[in-house]
Amino acid sequence: MLTLKLLPIALWLLQEGEVIAFDPISMWRLMGWPARLVVILLFVMSAWSIGVMIDRFIAFSAARKQSRQFAPLVAGALKEGKIDEAISIADHNKHSHLAKVVTAGLQEFQAHQASSDLPGGEIDASRRALERAAAIVHAELKRGIGGLATIGATAPFVGLFGTVVGIINAFQGIAAAKSTGLAAVAGGIAEALVATAIGLFVAVPAVWMFNYFTGKVESFDVEMDNSSSELIDYFIKRAARNRK
Repeated sequence: MLTLKLLPIALWLLQEGEVIAFDPISMWRLMGWPARLVVILLFVMSAWSIGVMIDRFIAFSAARKQSRQFAPLVAGALKEGKIDEAISIADHNKHSHLAKVVTAGLQEFQAHQASSDLPGGEIDASRRALERAAAIVHAELKRGIGGLATIGATAPFVGLFGTVVGIINAFQGIAAAKSTGLAAVAGGIAEALVATAIGLFVAVPAVWMFNYFTGKVESFDVEMDNSSSELIDYFIKRAARNRK
């Protein structure tokens, strides 16, 4: 209902001795069911986009916070050669995007070192494990964000459909009343204004947040790529020391 406040709620017009109030309840009553269905659809789209925004805010905040805690701890463990301890640290930071990627690489490296089936292949295996984990985490981070783009692109057109319906009803009111007075077009005008305003209200935040979250995901991807490269360098140095 906050969107409806953008409309001239305080406007009161006198028509044929009656006061017509353009408040949300009155406009809802003046609207036909096609326009009401458009408004309901727009509110559903808005609720879904708000849910995605809240979910991504929580997920990204947790990922950022735990990654800041995880990075120095795992770096210290690896400097001391304690891979088991580094994996244990990662297990306690399950919401960290870095922890998910680093854990996959560490576990693969450790498994190949313990196995004699593929000697010397631990680096390539670890690199592939890191790439797979990064792709999975990337998909998890982007969950729901594509829907924001869809809502941002389609909500104005859904609102435009309601606007067209409202204009058609306004002309039908003029034809039925055989006059151009406000009473004849009030319902159609209400439908057109409400649908347009709500469509923009739903679309603009969705586009803003899609761009914001996309930038966040890109920064997370860079962090995961850098961590993967540093981990591969660590594996190469460790493997070289083991061969001596």
